[in-house]
Amino acid sequence: MCFSRPNVPDPQPVQQAPQLQDETVTASRADANRRNRARAGAASTNLTNTTAATAPTAGKTLLGQ
Repeated sequence: MCFSRPNVPDPQPVQQAPQLQDETVTASRADANRRNRARAGAASTNLTNTTAATAPTAGKTLLGQ
């Protein structure tokens, strides 16, 4: 009996994971930070809550009146 080595192709090189210094990673992080800051700022500009606009104010003075 004769045993021969199987013919196996060489493995493909593995794609390298993105690094923190990559331009696309840095740009996405900056864009996400900008969107998060804009989203957080929108909630802080509400001077009255939503129930104050629909319910009677019962002697309270709203801002700007």
